[in-house]
Amino acid sequence: MNTFKYNFTVCISTLFGNYNNVLQFVQSMEMYKLLGVQHVVIYKTSCGPDLEKLLKHYETEGMLEIVPWPIDQFLNPSSGWKFKKHKGDIHYYGQLATLNECIYRHMYQSKYVLLNDIDEIIMPYKHANLPSLMKYLQSAHPRVSVFLFESHIFPTTQFEESGKFKREEWNNIPGVNIMEHIYREPDRKNIDNPKKMIVNPRKVQKTSVLSSLQKYGYIHHVAFHVSRMVHVRNPMQVNLTKEQLFVDKRMWDFKQKLIPNVDRTLKLSGLLRPH
Repeated sequence: MNTFKYNFTVCISTLFGNYNNVLQFVQSMEMYKLLGVQHVVIYKTSCGPDLEKLLKHYETEGMLEIVPWPIDQFLNPSSGWKFKKHKGDIHYYGQLATLNECIYRHMYQSKYVLLNDIDEIIMPYKHANLPSLMKYLQSAHPRVSVFLFESHIFPTTQFEESGKFKREEWNNIPGVNIMEHIYREPDRKNIDNPKKMIVNPRKVQKTSVLSSLQKYGYIHHVAFHVSRMVHVRNPMQVNLTKEQLFVDKRMWDFKQKLIPNVDRTLKLSGLLRPH
């Protein structure tokens, strides 16, 4: 029987450009915890001063492993993923190198590795958490080593109308409040949703961002109603009205634990100042 230090590890490829989206970061981290993630790894080039405090807290707490990634001191990394537009010596701060390194680093430490960004949460819709979701998926598909989850965008331009999660306590915290964004964009015609992965790291030899390039075993596309990725970001379909979006309140199911946990972490990080 294999025993691993972690059941679930999230690999966040690169943190750069003085990123300081503190509120979304802390909400995502606390959401990962509630979903059953024990370990998050970040390859850090740079971040903003507030986020630095938060990272230190999570590192001290033991959930976060920060891998220094000063790639910009040695190469001129492209700051975007479109090579022709952003040029540079290495693609998007070396995102592919870090994702592959993360898989190998955790091959025998973690039962599963999640490859997604900090503004993305692989959310079970039929199960309470990731352990029960993966138990179900793995028993239904025993020969699968790469599980793909569709990304669905929750635009930060559309806010939930009652304002019940627009909390005074968070007014001075920079970043996006994911609890306020419950509207999901519909699928686009003739465009496949990008997908992110949960993989068995012992069976993946090489990966890209949205798919594995070399692996043992099969790939399974996880059904939308079973699990999908909540991606709270600026809209892809900018012309849609609120009426054309779908209401999706799955994140609210976690509010009773999520909100006090976020507050506690912000206080311990020295970011929640008395108002």
